[in-house]
Amino acid sequence: MRQPLAAALVAVALAVPALAQQQEPFEPEGYRTDNYRAPVPATLEGARVLSTAQAEAIWRAKSAAFVDVLPRPPKPSLPAGTVWRDMPRNNIPGSIWLPDAGYGALSPAMDDYFRRGLAHATHGDKAAPLVIYCQADCWMSWNAAKRARAYGYSNVAWYPDGTDGWERASLPTEAAQPEPRSEQ
Repeated sequence: MRQPLAAALVAVALAVPALAQQQEPFEPEGYRTDNYRAPVPATLEGARVLSTAQAEAIWRAKSAAFVDVLPRPPKPSLPAGTVWRDMPRNNIPGSIWLPDAGYGALSPAMDDYFRRGLAHATHGDKAAPLVIYCQADCWMSWNAAKRARAYGYSNVAWYPDGTDGWERASLPTEAAQPEPRSEQ
């Protein structure tokens, strides 16, 4: 009697962590404000969620503006005269890069930067198709796509696999430079 009970307890103990890992994160009501590199939900209310094949088809048709929101690492405090080189960023060709626009809370200057960047990408048309991305398991893109919806953009698509999924599919990337900020 003890052996079957012990075996059942061991089986349950081994299964519970596996089940917990399989659960996808829920879609929060607000913006994610920490732990930005973590599993993301499978949905985003009001936006289409794209697979790599869908994102590629839209890109090849040139039927949407692609917006990369991967954050840019801050420049460290270095001794005078030290040369600093930013890490290169490759994104989906034709994208605009609006780094740091996916944080959960934006300063007024960053909020303005993101609004202006989206307006530039869509030529001021809030019904124009947008594809927002960064990397896989990146809440920055989820936040940015949600924020674009809140700004009134009605045709928002979120590409959760981002450049990681794009590169896994052996699709082209190109060196990117961020859109200039007014405070720079």
